[in-house]
Amino acid sequence: MTLTLGFVFGPYMWLLIPGVLLGFYAQIKLSSTYNRYRQVRNSRGMTGAEAAREVLDAAGLHTMPVEEVGGHLTDHYDPRKRALFLSSENYRGDSIAAVGVAAHEAGHALQHKAAYTPLHLRMAMVPITQFASMAWMGITLLGVFLGMFYQFLAIGIVLFTIIALFNLVTLPVEFDASRRAKDQLFRLGLIQDDERPGVSKVLNAAALTYVAALVTSLLSLLQLVMMARDRERS
Repeated sequence: MTLTLGFVFGPYMWLLIPGVLLGFYAQIKLSSTYNRYRQVRNSRGMTGAEAAREVLDAAGLHTMPVEEVGGHLTDHYDPRKRALFLSSENYRGDSIAAVGVAAHEAGHALQHKAAYTPLHLRMAMVPITQFASMAWMGITLLGVFLGMFYQFLAIGIVLFTIIALFNLVTLPVEFDASRRAKDQLFRLGLIQDDERPGVSKVLNAAALTYVAALVTSLLSLLQLVMMARDRERS
């Protein structure tokens, strides 16, 4: 989304470099950390699905389904369906990584039950953020095609502000879900003391990807603002 023609060939493109590098690093870090702890079986031999079920049941969410989905790291909590969806490797896997990721998604369910404000704010922002993401692509392509990219900068700034705000709201949601996950795993005795560092490393690596998304969107927004400033001065 950010590497469109107007950005790549426009001024201040150097602003995007830190975000791109951080994004690559975050993905590599997540992949390496997850793959490392996917090979380490947890002491109880518990699958991710079983861990999520225990965390949910302990919170009184006995009827919330935990379902299996395809793909790699496609794990998520759907607040509309009020259901957990775990990728096959984490649903069926009994690794420290599987248990950590599953508990993290269960943490989102616990947030929903507790009416955690940032989660509800993010839920409310999803439709407008999806629109902003799609609209930005269309406006950029239209601007390039018509030779009027700079005339659309104000709209781009508004759209990227929405995207950046969404990424900002996402951070406390994800960090809090990880905190809840670790608290529940330890409190319920689902993992042992020597397994705590592994769970923390996996969840921290996942959280870094959200930090990278925020940094990238903020730098993209800054580039647009600086381009608009230069346009006004010319």
